[in-house]
Amino acid sequence: MDRKALYKYNPATNNFERVYPSLADRLRSLGRLLMLALLLATGIFLIVYFGFAHRSETELREENTRLRTQYNVLERRVDASLKVMDNIRNRDDNFYRVMMQMDPMSVSRRFAGLDYEKNYASMKALTDEDLVNRLSGRIDMLDRQLYSQSQSFDQLRKSASEQKDKMDHIPGVIPLDIKDYTMSSGYGVRRDPVYGTRKFHEGLDFAAPTGTPVYATADGVVEVAERTGGYGNCIDIAHGYNYLTRYAHLSEILVAQGQQVKRGELIGKVGSTGKSTGPHLHYEVRFKNEPQNPVNYYFLDLSPDEYAEMIQLAEDAGHVMD
Repeated sequence: MDRKALYKYNPATNNFERVYPSLADRLRSLGRLLMLALLLATGIFLIVYFGFAHRSETELREENTRLRTQYNVLERRVDASLKVMDNIRNRDDNFYRVMMQMDPMSVSRRFAGLDYEKNYASMKALTDEDLVNRLSGRIDMLDRQLYSQSQSFDQLRKSASEQKDKMDHIPGVIPLDIKDYTMSSGYGVRRDPVYGTRKFHEGLDFAAPTGTPVYATADGVVEVAERTGGYGNCIDIAHGYNYLTRYAHLSEILVAQGQQVKRGELIGKVGSTGKSTGPHLHYEVRFKNEPQNPVNYYFLDLSPDEYAEMIQLAEDAGHVMD
């Protein structure tokens, strides 16, 4: 394409003559073009930087806010699910395993087989959104399992309640009013307060003032109601279904051998008879004549929180009184 030429009218010759720009004019024109190009480049840079880049940063902030909101929702769902699971654990330990004469499952068994390090290593390669989605899916599965397990337990509870006679004859309450005692000694190996040797303590010691009422923990027939060696004044109640409960060191015996009693019926009063270092009730639960941990037999009497406190008190108590 030919370069555009510039012509100027010359009156002297009455003709248009071609005008050739000087070097200075050409340099000024080139300078204007360079300045215009610089201004355009600067404008484009500012538009990209403060427009597209800023918008990308805003989108990242919005995405982070959305992920944080999702995470907070999931965290609350996890907390709620863990509370439900804790309630199920208490029901399992405090009711269903008692019915099957099984000890509560230990913490190590409940969490055995969870490979935390392997799981964490596999999640390092995932993006935040992938992690949230994966967590959401696992929580949904947990919720479904919790719901199904809860329904199963409710069916078991209903079936157990239909066996009313058996339930009435299984020790299921505390032999004293909960406000009347303090836990003195738990079940297990303890130091004998008289001889100083270590021995297996086959029940629980409830420290309480002399004369505090003692109640039968299930329906049954009084098998023993007399002074019995180191137990002092002692009551044994045979409940059937291979269960027997023992109430020792009583100040008074208010039932007779062969007498039928009901759960919650007054049978005696706390004392310090026999081998005893102070007024208290020694209480045992036996199944097939084998001592059982009585804390596993309070499923009808305590809320989950009260039961947890009872477990802790039984573990911490170490002052054997007989």
